[in-house]
Formats: sequence, structure tokens, C-alpha cells
Amino acid sequence: MSTDGQGRSHWFDDEAGPVVRPYAMTRGRTTSAGQHRLDLIAVVVAEAQADDPEGDHTLSPEHVDIVDLCRDAPQSVAELSSELDLPIGVVRVLVGDLVAGEFVHVNRPVPPAELPDVSILRDVINGLRAL
Repeated sequence: MSTDGQGRSHWFDDEAGPVVRPYAMTRGRTTSAGQHRLDLIAVVVAEAQADDPEGDHTLSPEHVDIVDLCRDAPQSVAELSSELDLPIGVVRVLVGDLVAGEFVHVNRPVPPAELPDVSILRDVINGLRAL
């Protein structure tokens, strides 16, 4: 924003409008409880029995948008970040707030190290066929 010679301020780009800094959306927080579970591919699902987020005055518009997107279909943290045009760190903090408020829950995919070995599954199938 700049000022003209008469002390009035104006935006450089009228279409941009006012900008809200990411730290303002998270109230200055960079982490939240349970954030360690929120990697990029973690899937956020809206709770079916959750109260209406719009009626909760402690939630920001971004919180409400996240719940609404997840009600339509489960979304990964990366998808939410892209859809809302917010940094990943901000989305992780906001989702952490929603998990704590029981508006959403997070499903994490099974890490590849915990998946069963394909050769073991083949041996089991072959053993069942032999019966």
C-alpha cells in the first residue's frame, strides 16, 4: 500500500484487496496438538455427528471452509492447501484445531514399511490353493 501526496492510502493492485498474513489465521501459532500426524497425504474426513462449524464463533472462516470441503469428500492435507490457497503449515495448524474440536478426524495411509511383503502373500495364497 502507498500514500498519495494528500495522505490518502490506496492499494497497488485494486483486485488484490487486503492481505491477511498466514500467522494471523493461526493466531501466531506454528504448531498444534496432533500435528505430527498431519503429513501431506494424511486424509481429513469431516465427522458425521459434528456440530455445525458456522455456529461455532471460535472458528475462523478458514476452519469452516476446511470442514465444508471435507464434508463433500475426504481431502488430503495437500489438497486442502491447494484448494484454499493456503500454505501447508497454516492448513496443518487449522486441521489440528479442528481435530481437537472433533469437527474432523485424520486417516493416515499405511506406511510402505508396514505393508506385508508380496512374496509372503503369494506363499499364503499358494498354501491355501494347496489345501
